[in-house]
Amino acid sequence: MAGLKNPNPPKFQNLKCFYMAHKKGEGSVKNGRDSQSKRLGVKIFGGQPAIAGNIIVRQRGTEYHAGKNVGVGRDFTLFALSDGVVQFRKRRNDKTFVSILPIEAGA
Repeated sequence: MAGLKNPNPPKFQNLKCFYMAHKKGEGSVKNGRDSQSKRLGVKIFGGQPAIAGNIIVRQRGTEYHAGKNVGVGRDFTLFALSDGVVQFRKRRNDKTFVSILPIEAGA
């Protein structure tokens, strides 16, 4: 019996066995950190009525410029200073100006 060889020898007999993990470790995650949307853009469009204090445009920088009866906030928000109808016009150097046209009384 001592001279017989094993008919089914183990396959990786001389190698050390390293077992792989069945699941990846947690580690640091590279996604899932998106900022909240800032809801920028035109809020009241041309031809629509606006009440004094209404926000007309929320923007970063001056994409739109303030015209008559329109104020500019610290964060470049354009808002109505009086009641009226919103008007967008292209003027100097292809800049867009936003104005409030007052509504005529006694119509």
